[in-house]
Amino acid sequence: MDAILQVSHLTGGYSPRRPVLHDISFEVKAGEMVGLIGLNGAGKSTTIKHILGLMKPQTGEVKVDGVTLEEQTEKYRAAFAYVPETPVLFDELTVEEHLRLTGMAYSVQNSQYEGREDELLQQFQMLPKRKAFASHLSKGMRQKVMIMNALLAEPPLYIIDEPFLGLDPLGIRSLLERLVEVKRKGAAILMSSHILSTVEAYCDRFIVMHHGHIIAQGTLDDVRQAAGLSMRSGSLEDAFYKLVTGGND
Repeated sequence: MDAILQVSHLTGGYSPRRPVLHDISFEVKAGEMVGLIGLNGAGKSTTIKHILGLMKPQTGEVKVDGVTLEEQTEKYRAAFAYVPETPVLFDELTVEEHLRLTGMAYSVQNSQYEGREDELLQQFQMLPKRKAFASHLSKGMRQKVMIMNALLAEPPLYIIDEPFLGLDPLGIRSLLERLVEVKRKGAAILMSSHILSTVEAYCDRFIVMHHGHIIAQGTLDDVRQAAGLSMRSGSLEDAFYKLVTGGND
């Protein structure tokens, strides 16, 4: 499988004197979902900002679909869709207008757009709200619009940051089912979440961050081994706890 996202020896942060990230390297391949986990302040959000191109690496590089942001800006940005923790919408646009705007931004053909729009509105129980303005939506519904926008684009890479906050149980199930589907079609998914049971159930590999370093990555057995647990013994949460606390109560 080809690597859609490649992070190589990335050191970065807000100040060159005090980097947040320290020489981190990982990749996300086509057709896999990778869970990015860590305590608050571990460096997950800073990592995502570097991938999005909102921050410039101090050393190292980030490639999406084989190119860096500097090499081919349009190709780089068109190759991913991002679902942030906090929904960001235009209050004066309706749900349907947000989807239309996303379709235009990602050059989705009209013949494909209609089917995708109807399917997403139905799957996320948003058909009755298609003409509603964003300012009239609850936080959970606003989050659904962000998720639908990302799924409408069908890019090679999805970057998803704490997507379950504010979602109702049906919304969570719809999102997870859709992520399994796009992964099966060959998309790469990087998902950051504190809900470790869900991350364990749906992700193929895991990246554990702590104080700006990657302290473990790989399959669940790899993470268990890094935590000093026996192979095939203990949950992701058990391994994560041991890794970030040193095994101390």
